[in-house]
Amino acid sequence: MLNRWQIALFAGLAERFATRTLEPEWPEETLTAGQLKAKLASLHPAHAEAIASAFVACNQVYVHEDAIVRHDDELALLPPVSGGSGIAAQKEAESGRYKIVDHPIDVAAVLATVAHPNHGAQIAFVGTTREWTGDKRTVRLEYEAYEPMAISAMRQIGSEIGERWPGTWTAIVHRIGEVAIGEASVVIAVSSAHRANAYEASRYAIERLKQIVPIWKKEIYEDGTEWKGCQTGPWNPLEPI
Repeated sequence: MLNRWQIALFAGLAERFATRTLEPEWPEETLTAGQLKAKLASLHPAHAEAIASAFVACNQVYVHEDAIVRHDDELALLPPVSGGSGIAAQKEAESGRYKIVDHPIDVAAVLATVAHPNHGAQIAFVGTTREWTGDKRTVRLEYEAYEPMAISAMRQIGSEIGERWPGTWTAIVHRIGEVAIGEASVVIAVSSAHRANAYEASRYAIERLKQIVPIWKKEIYEDGTEWKGCQTGPWNPLEPI
């Protein structure tokens, strides 16, 4: 008896395979994440290198190569990124502190979500689309996200910041779709009792976002396009910052 496995693809991987979902039929009901990648690579040898550099997500959580996954789990193969449960993530998103949006971001509105009468420091990091990268002129950026997992990962970052800098509040809003030159793609707002904690937490948040939040950036140049993943070396979202 064969079992149908469904593996979602995103960003550059989806373009490579020309599909958003792979649906191989294998006799196994369970595999390790590493075995899953190996079997996919054997089916698609032309994409073996891309598969090897990707991570498996199981039920919206990154998993190690030796983790057991089932054919009926929610599975995704995630290429390097550019930068709890779905129900819990949705409730947090509705509160306005962790959101994926497809429209321009209101920086003041994001800052307002972390306002606290006992916090003497409130700052916002705003990431915008720059026109030139080296000698290449960017026309626009296009962002894509694995949305429920991205919101969950943002909430995780907020929790980590609360543990490292007690009492510090964080909000993260990221835009998807087309983002023009000069427009904001991400806003991170932080408030804390003291400015040092706010500065440190803000830097931590953007670095952590680039490490674990499944959002991808496509650069649209005058002379072509390129998916941008982790640019600082091997990507490992399971490694602590």
